[in-house]
Amino acid sequence: MNSISEKEKKLLETLDKLKKLENIKQDKILELENLANQKNQLEIEKKEIEQRYNSIQQENQALKLKFDDFKKKEIKEKKKEDQFSQKIDELNQETDNLMEEIDKWQM
Repeated sequence: MNSISEKEKKLLETLDKLKKLENIKQDKILELENLANQKNQLEIEKKEIEQRYNSIQQENQALKLKFDDFKKKEIKEKKKEDQFSQKIDELNQETDNLMEEIDKWQM
């Protein structure tokens, strides 16, 4: 008889352990579901950030091209200004030479 009550006691203890494991299992399942939801949310946010990054990268590339165009235009304008200044200097020199010639003829 003693052995039956010991077996019953062990059986009850085992059932209690199983119930505890079941509760732990449910907690772990909920935790895993929460983690899966968080993972999905992070993946969505990652995609949004990647899209924004790509958009900004394209905008940056377009701005670089515009900047390069402005820089080329500026170089052309500077070259034109230098050529214009050079022409003015040449005209001034010619004017000075002509004035000298006029002065020589007047003397």
